[in-house]
Amino acid sequence: MRVKTRFAPSPTGYLHIGGVRTALFSWLYARHHGGTFVLRIEDTDRERSTEASIQAILTGLTWVGLDCDEGPFRQTARFARYAAVAEEMLSRGTAYRCYCSREELEAMRAQQVTRGENPRYDGRCRERRQPVAGVSPVIRLRSPREGTVTVHDLVRGDVSFNNADLDDVILMRPDGMPTFHFGVVVDDADMGITHVIRGDDHLTNTPRHIHIQQALGVPVPVYAHLPMILGADGARLSKRHGAVNVLEYRDRGYLPDALLNYLVRLGWAHGDQEVFSRQEMIELFDIAAVNSAASRFDPDKLNWLNQQYILTRERRQLADEFGAFMDLRGLRREPGPSLGEVVDAYRERAVTLEDMAQASWYVFNDFEAIDGKAAQQHLKAATVPVLALAMERFEALPVWQRAAIHEALQGVAAALGIGFGKVGQPLRVAVTGGTVSPPIDVTLELVGRQRTLRRLRHALQLAQEQPLLS
Repeated sequence: MRVKTRFAPSPTGYLHIGGVRTALFSWLYARHHGGTFVLRIEDTDRERSTEASIQAILTGLTWVGLDCDEGPFRQTARFARYAAVAEEMLSRGTAYRCYCSREELEAMRAQQVTRGENPRYDGRCRERRQPVAGVSPVIRLRSPREGTVTVHDLVRGDVSFNNADLDDVILMRPDGMPTFHFGVVVDDADMGITHVIRGDDHLTNTPRHIHIQQALGVPVPVYAHLPMILGADGARLSKRHGAVNVLEYRDRGYLPDALLNYLVRLGWAHGDQEVFSRQEMIELFDIAAVNSAASRFDPDKLNWLNQQYILTRERRQLADEFGAFMDLRGLRREPGPSLGEVVDAYRERAVTLEDMAQASWYVFNDFEAIDGKAAQQHLKAATVPVLALAMERFEALPVWQRAAIHEALQGVAAALGIGFGKVGQPLRVAVTGGTVSPPIDVTLELVGRQRTLRRLRHALQLAQEQPLLS
C-alpha cells in the first residue's frame, strides 16, 4: 500500500502552531514511506472562511517548507460531488431525510436532559416516508444502533465507542452544504488517503467517520490522533502564552528549520537527540513513537534551538534567510556590506534574526545620535588625538580590509603610547553609537570607509565639545 496523507485546515483564521505540527507529522510520515502528501482546504464554512486565511495558510506552509504533492484542493469546488454521493446514500437507504425543525430538536434535547440522558438525535425521522410541507430537510446518516465501533489508533491504541451513544450525524444541511463529517470522509475516500494524522480533538469524530465510510463501502484509513500542545502553565496553548500564529515566528526572526525541529520534538523523540536536520527527521520519524500525553510549549527551548541553527547554519543559506527577513521587515540594506560578512560577524550573539538585525543596524543605517552615557565616557578631550590620528591613518589606507584596518589601529596605539583598548572603544562608540559590537576591525570593515570617516568626524566634534557637556 502506497502511503498517502493529508493536511486539511479550515481557513477561519491564521495557521496555528499546532496545525503546523500536524502538517509536519503528516508530511514526515508520507516522506518517510516514499508516499504522497496532500493539501486540502476545508472551506465550506462560508461565514468564517476567508481568502485571507487561505493565503495565510499557504504562506505559512511555504515558509516552513512543507511542500504538497497534490493540491491545494478546495472543498467549495466539490459541492456537486457531495450532493451526488448523498443522493446515492439516500437511494441505498444508508441515509435519510430529516424534517425536524430547530424548535422540535431543542425540545427533544431538553426532555433528554430532564431525564438525565445525554442529548442526542433520537432518530424520529428514520422511517418517515412523506416530506413535510414548507420544510427543507437535512440528510442524516442511518448509523448502526447496536454494537461498538473501534478506532485503531497508531498513537492511542484501540479506542472503542458504543454505537448506542452515537446519533445519526447530519451529512448535508438544508442549503445543500456538506457538514464537516461528510465532506472529510468523501474527500479522503476520493483522494485515496490511507493515513489520517490529526489532533486528538477529532478522536470523538472518528467513530462517526467510520460509520460513514462503512455506509459508503470505502476503506477505513489508518488513524493517528496527536495530543494537544499546552502552554508552560499546563493550559491549552493560546495567545496569552505568546505567538501561536506561525507567521509571527517568521516575523520575529526564527528560522523555519529550527521551528520544525522544535515541533517534531513535541511528542516525538529519537533517543536523546535534540537537533535534527530535515533529512534526519524524514529518515527517523515514526508515528508509532509519538507519545499520547500532551506536550508543553517551552519558548526558552525554542530560543536555544534557534540559536543553535544560527550558529551552525551554512553561511550562504543564513545570509539568504537574513536578507529575506530584512526585506520582510522593510530594513534598508543598500549600500552596505555583503550579508554573508554580516551574518559571520553577528551570529555568535544572536538568538533570532531580529537580534542580528538590531545588532547590525548601524552597518546599514546612519543612527541619529550616539548614546549619551557612552559619549560622555568615551568621547572626551583625551580621545581627540585618538580620533584625529585614526582618521588620518584610515584616509591613507590603500585598501579597506580587516587586516589593514587592524594594522592602522595598532599604529595609532603605538604612536600615542596607549593600549589597543583605549583606541578601539572610542572608535566603537563613534562608529556604532554604542559600546557593543564585534571586534573593532571587523566592525569598521563592515561599516565601510566613507561611513566610518563621516561618523568619526562627528564624534571628534562631540569629543572637542565634551567639557561643555559635563
